[in-house]
Amino acid sequence: MFSPAEITKNYVAIGKGKVNTPIPKMLLLAVMAGAFIALGGVGATTAAVSIPMASVGKFVGACIFPGGLTMVLLAGSELFTGNCMLTIPLLEKEITAGGMLKNWIVVYIGNMIGGLLVAAGMVYSNQFGLFGNGMAVSAMSAAAGKCTLSFSQAFIKGIFCNFLVCLAVWIAFAAKDVAGKIIGLFFPIMIFVLCGFEHSVANMYYIGAGLFAKNVPEYAKAAAEVNVNMDVITWKGFFGANLLPVTLGNIVGGALCVGCVYWFLFLRKSKQAEKLGGNKDE
Repeated sequence: MFSPAEITKNYVAIGKGKVNTPIPKMLLLAVMAGAFIALGGVGATTAAVSIPMASVGKFVGACIFPGGLTMVLLAGSELFTGNCMLTIPLLEKEITAGGMLKNWIVVYIGNMIGGLLVAAGMVYSNQFGLFGNGMAVSAMSAAAGKCTLSFSQAFIKGIFCNFLVCLAVWIAFAAKDVAGKIIGLFFPIMIFVLCGFEHSVANMYYIGAGLFAKNVPEYAKAAAEVNVNMDVITWKGFFGANLLPVTLGNIVGGALCVGCVYWFLFLRKSKQAEKLGGNKDE
């Protein structure tokens, strides 16, 4: 396996490749990633709803959700939350701030397209009719909960979430085989889902699914019967109350708490050592 120092150096080249990817290709790769994460969410919800005991269902769902990131890393795609670590090649001056922001914006848009497409597909294919409309009720309940978080709650949960997601990507990069990558990413992702932290790309699916589902009469009726507050599931709540603070939190958790920290630990130190070595030679 690669050491943390080796991963940091390797990511500089990886980041350069991400930033230099042509925009059409970058966007399509991002759509794929958004769909992969969304499908991980579909699988997690399906498992959770099928289990009567809520705590067990949540745990099983948390164990299935990492399948989404597995597809992202192994099938080839671009995920905004993982790309928050582009601060590493930025600090190494191998990419520009403009290039990093271009990647973040294009990938974020692509992730949203992929997540919303899967959300619409699940709703309008009647996949959410499973378990007596239980899937639809779960989607609307989750969306309502996410849209009613305070700014600070969503922001802080976003920090913890992407701290774990970027660590999952980091650990996967340590492995040199497929099995090692899957095992490495599993536990950080399982922990973030189990704890209920906030992931901007996953929320593009979860809240999008709630928005689409509330417009289907039979789904809305089922949700009303269990007192789900559908009034709070709005596009304003989606973007303003959730995605804005969660995305900012994700950037802090990934770009600063992982990317900048590992750059400081392994690359900045080596640069100082090289400088000292050069001074000795003189």
